[in-house]
Amino acid sequence: MLNPFDIVIFGGGGDLSLRKLLPAMYRAYQEGNLPEGSRIIPTVRALDKPQDFIDKIQSGLKDFLAKGEYNAKDWKAFSSFIHPLVVNVTEMDDNWLVLKSLLEADDESKSRVFYLSLPPAVYGRCSELLSDNNLITDNSRVVVEKPIGYCGDSAEEINAKIAQYFAEQQIYRIDHYLGKETVQNLMALRFSNVLFENMWDAKCIDNIQISISETVGLESRAGFYEKAGALRDMVQNHLLQLLCLVAMESPHKLTANSIRAEKLKVLEALRPLVDAGVDENTVRGQYVPGDLNGKLVPGYLEELGAPNSHTETFVAIRAHIDNWRWAGVPFYLRTGKRMHKRCAEIVVEYKDVSHNVYSNNVGNIEPNRLVIRLQPEESIQLTLMSKRLDNLEMQLEPVTLDLDLSKNYENGFHSDAYKRLMLDAAAGNASLFIHRDEVRQAWAWIDPIINHWQYSGTPSLYRAGSWGPDASDELLSENGHRWFNAGEGF
Repeated sequence: MLNPFDIVIFGGGGDLSLRKLLPAMYRAYQEGNLPEGSRIIPTVRALDKPQDFIDKIQSGLKDFLAKGEYNAKDWKAFSSFIHPLVVNVTEMDDNWLVLKSLLEADDESKSRVFYLSLPPAVYGRCSELLSDNNLITDNSRVVVEKPIGYCGDSAEEINAKIAQYFAEQQIYRIDHYLGKETVQNLMALRFSNVLFENMWDAKCIDNIQISISETVGLESRAGFYEKAGALRDMVQNHLLQLLCLVAMESPHKLTANSIRAEKLKVLEALRPLVDAGVDENTVRGQYVPGDLNGKLVPGYLEELGAPNSHTETFVAIRAHIDNWRWAGVPFYLRTGKRMHKRCAEIVVEYKDVSHNVYSNNVGNIEPNRLVIRLQPEESIQLTLMSKRLDNLEMQLEPVTLDLDLSKNYENGFHSDAYKRLMLDAAAGNASLFIHRDEVRQAWAWIDPIINHWQYSGTPSLYRAGSWGPDASDELLSENGHRWFNAGEGF
C-alpha cells in the first residue's frame, strides 16, 4: 500500500494539469490509490479565491474524464486533498514561505513529488528556489516533462542545472507513453511467454513499424511547434523510447537500473544517420489543406499564420540496430500531424514461411503479424493463417486473435498513463522514467539529422487527412515493405 505523499504541481493551472494530471489523481482516488493524508498542491500565478480555482478543477474533470467517471460524491471527497497556492516559479517571494510552511507542517519523512509542468527553460530556476527554501528532502523527487532541450547541448545544460539540486535518483524524466498499460504488456509478452521469447530476433522478424499519428494540427502550440517540429517533439522521446522497449534485451531484474541499462544499449547500437545517410533513410513532410473526416481543414502555414516555414509536421525514418539480435531488420518510425486517423501502434511483421507446401490456388499466404495498439483503444492482435471453415476446398485466409483490453476490464478501471507514472514517482519507482544517459544518447542520434535538414531542401507536402507524403511510402517500398495503417492494414 502506498504511503501518504505530497505532490506539488508547479504550473497547476495549465493545460497539462487540468487535462491530464488532476484527472489522473482523481482516478487514483476512485481506485483507492490516493492514501489518506496525501495532499495535491497545484500552484498558479495568481489566485483571488482558492474556491474559484477548485471550481475550475471540478469543471475540468467534468470535461476531460471519460463518460461516467465523474460523480459528485467522489468529487467532494477528492477536493479535500487539493490545496491550491500562488507561487512564482522564477522569483523568490513570500509565497514560497507559504508553501514551505504547508509542507513542513507535516512529517518530513513523507514523500514529496515536485511536478514541473513548466517550460524546460525554467526547470533549473525552479529547482534552485526549492533548494534555497530547504524544501528538498531525502524523500523528494522532481518530475520533469519533455522535451528536455532542443538539442544535445541544451538538454545537457538543463539536466546539469537540475542536477545541482537533485541527485540523479531523485530526477524522474517522464514520457507518458511508457506509462501506458499496453506498453507494459509489451514487456510481459516478450519476457513471460516462450512463444515470443524465442521468436524475437532477426531470424524470425522481417521488419518492425512504430507509428504515432495525430489528427490534430497546431491547436495552441504554434509558438512551441514552429521551433521544435515533429522530430524533436515526438521522435527524440516517444518513438525512441518505444523502440528501446521493443528491441532491448531482457533485463536480469525489472528494476529501474536494469531496464535503463538495456534501453541505453539499444540507443548506443542505433546506426548513425549522417550526411547522405539522412537523405537515404528519412522523410520529412508538412501538411497542406485537405479533407479530414469530411471537413476541410487548413494547412500548417495557414494555422501558423506565416508565408513559409521549413518545420516538419511529419517524419518517417528507416533505422537499424547494429547488434546480433537485430542485424538486417529495418525499424520504421513514423509520426505526423493531421493524419488520416489518430493512432499509436507497434507492428511486428514476421518472415514468410521457409517452405510453402500449398499450391498457388489456396490463396495468398500472409506473414504472421503482431499489432500492439497503444491508443485510442488498447489492444493486442496476432494475425495467423487459417483454413476457411465455410469451404470444403483447401482455402487459406488470415485470421486475427484479438485481445481487447478495454473490454476485458469493464469493472471501472481506467487505463491512465499519467496516473501510473505519478503514483510510481510517489512510491520511488523509477523503472518507467528516463535516465540522463538515455536523453544524452537519444540527442546524439537525432542532432545529426536536425543539422543536415537545416541545409538540405524543404519538407515534402502532404494533404491533411492522408497518411503522409508519397516519399514515405517509397522509403518502405525500397525494401519491399508497406506501411500498416490503422484500421486499413497494408
